[in-house]
This record gives sequence, structure tokens and C-alpha cells, in this order.
Amino acid sequence: MPKVPLYNQAGEQLGAIELSEELFGAKPKPALVHQVVVGLQANARTVIAHTKTRGEVRGGGKKPWKQKHTGRARHGSTRSPIWIGGGVVFGPRNDRSYAKKIPKSMKRAALASVLSDKVNDHALIVVDALSIPEPKTKLMAQALAVLMQRVPSEGKKKLILVKKNPNIVRATHNLPSVSATGPEHVGILDIIGHSVMIATRDAITALEKLHAKA
Repeated sequence: MPKVPLYNQAGEQLGAIELSEELFGAKPKPALVHQVVVGLQANARTVIAHTKTRGEVRGGGKKPWKQKHTGRARHGSTRSPIWIGGGVVFGPRNDRSYAKKIPKSMKRAALASVLSDKVNDHALIVVDALSIPEPKTKLMAQALAVLMQRVPSEGKKKLILVKKNPNIVRATHNLPSVSATGPEHVGILDIIGHSVMIATRDAITALEKLHAKA
């Protein structure tokens, strides 16, 4: 089982904590992670661009000129795609679906891969508990400054994983490059998008139970 140091909120090491081999000791699978990330981004995609076909463009019901004896090419409608102001052929449509099916086993394996990468890169900081008396940005910044002495944090985005702690979540809203969420909401995109992950002991336990194989 992989082990990482366990700290208190003051940044003092209390010992070490064993993590789930299944979730934090997995073999890196970058190709699988890429596949899952592409699928998640596709499923979250909102299709906005939309063009009209010749049947949807307003007007054009009257034949521009008679079929024969004009010396000009035959045309049946001014809304034909070859006319200016006409319909569009093979243009983007907002009824197109980009959704991709991602099996639960693939999601779990990809999550284990990115979490294991955090452990291998020493970018996972586990604290015994994390709390602040009020949801104040200043208090959260002070607590983070102490913890981040363990990892060089300049220019790095930080993800805080806490279990049912609204003060922490609210206090991070105005902190640049800092996000906070619970173990039931964290996803692969959250973990990949942050260089450092700070998690409380109970959040790690909840995450392991949530993604344990049945």
C-alpha cells in the first residue's frame, strides 16, 4: 500500500497514512486517461453553432425566372446553396450530439491513474483535519500558506478535498488558483486541472469507499 505523510493544519508531520492500493497505487494509464477526458469534455459540450438548410431559409418560394428561353442557367429557388443568402450545405447544426459513452470501469481506472500520479509526484498533501472558524478568504489563505510550505506552490493550482465543510468551500471562492470540493463531487478533470491536491483524512476515506469495487 502506498504511504504519504500525514500533517496537521499547522504543517507538522504527525506520521504517515496508508492509502488504498486500488485507488492510489495504480499503474499510470495515460492513453486511458486521455480517452476518458475527451469523453467527459464531449459530454459537457454545448452545441451553439447552427446553420439553416435551403428548406429552412425564409423566402425563395417563387422561381426566379422561367425555365427556358432566357439564356440563363435553370434555377428553382433563390434559397439554393449556390445563391448568396441561400441555405448552407453540411454546415454546423445544433441538433448534433457529441456525447460519448464512458463505462464506469473506465472512469474508475482513469481516476485511479490520476490519483496515483499525484502520489508519485509528491503532489498529494493529506492533513488530519482542516477547518477555519469563519468563511473568510484571509483565514483560508493563511492556512494554505502554512501547508504549502511542504510543496513549492508558486504558480500552481491547488485543489482542496474536504468532507462537508462549507466554510472551506466558501472561503476559497476569492482565492486565485484555489478550488475546494467534496469527495462525492471531485472528478478526473478537477484533479488534472490542479497541480497540488490537499485532502483531509476523512475525505480520503470517503473517496476510497465511494470508488471501491463492489
